[in-house]
Amino acid sequence: MNTKAENVGQGTSAGDILKYAVALLVAGGGIAAFYLLATWPTPVRGLLVAVAFAAALGVLALTALGRRGKDFLSESMFELRKVVWPERSEAMRITAVVLVVVVAISLILFVFDQLIEQAIKFLLTN
Repeated sequence: MNTKAENVGQGTSAGDILKYAVALLVAGGGIAAFYLLATWPTPVRGLLVAVAFAAALGVLALTALGRRGKDFLSESMFELRKVVWPERSEAMRITAVVLVVVVAISLILFVFDQLIEQAIKFLLTN
């Protein structure tokens, strides 16, 4: 386990709350601009919204929550590099086994369903 993940503070500072509010205002401003600038071409307005959301994410990245998120992503990428991926032949074999098992279980459930249906019909008609 990575030692950076231990003892992470959970408090939210006043500066972080202000940054959350700024990010919310920037994102809301982008959405508002999309509707208020109706005379502009739609792709330009869409790009404006995308830029506003990118700016809002940039502001959020400066908060404690954003730093924890960046740490989480970097540690996830580190762990992902340790994964031993199966070779193509092994992946195909495992996939074939899964498909066979799914079909077999589906057929078994179908047979049970038909048996129960016939039993209920028998009980209700007699």
